[in-house]
Amino acid sequence: MIDNWTTVALAFLALFLVGGVVSFLKQGLKKGALLLGALAAMAVTAAVLWR
Repeated sequence: MIDNWTTVALAFLALFLVGGVVSFLKQGLKKGALLLGALAAMAVTAAVLWR
């Protein structure tokens, strides 16, 4: 079983944000996609470091 649910939540948040990046790119919103990409990278980093 998973010991640390915060890590799971951060990983889920990162995946959600990556989906937002794809959606923003399809709409042509490059600045928004860049912002969401940076947030997704921070969420992945936090998930890795939290553990």
